[in-house]
Amino acid sequence: MEKKNLLTYEGLQKLETELHELKVVKRKEVSQKIKEAREQGDLSENAEYDAAKDEQRDIEARIEEIEKILKNAEVVVEDEVDLDKINVGCKVKILDCEFDEELEYKIVGSTEASSLQGKISNESPVGKALIGAKVGDKVTIETQAGVMEYKVLGIQRSN
Repeated sequence: MEKKNLLTYEGLQKLETELHELKVVKRKEVSQKIKEAREQGDLSENAEYDAAKDEQRDIEARIEEIEKILKNAEVVVEDEVDLDKINVGCKVKILDCEFDEELEYKIVGSTEASSLQGKISNESPVGKALIGAKVGDKVTIETQAGVMEYKVLGIQRSN
């Protein structure tokens, strides 16, 4: 059995939009590029043709990847997230005990994780350790950088 892909509603919409864009717009664009490159004649030394075929392969691979994610998607209804403890779909405020620094993260499924946007996966070491913790709890996490300790300061809906 394939594992479920946990997605927030926002993450689901983003994937559906990207899939639509790839299927409707990008496919047409790349097929036009291939057609134009073919019209130039000899395909054996045609860089535009090779580049267009590579782009087509990348687009088809991404479409397949998104469809696979969506097929096994389980959407977390953020309005129904229990705010007594940390779970996928909530925003958490934690204190890094070592550096006395407040951090804020949104806990999301692995397909949506983006450290640059403050979205951490429920499957990451930090995400895994935080799941189920309550406000006031201290969480110890063993990472490659050593042992880290966080105190949960707040849990809220992310929307």
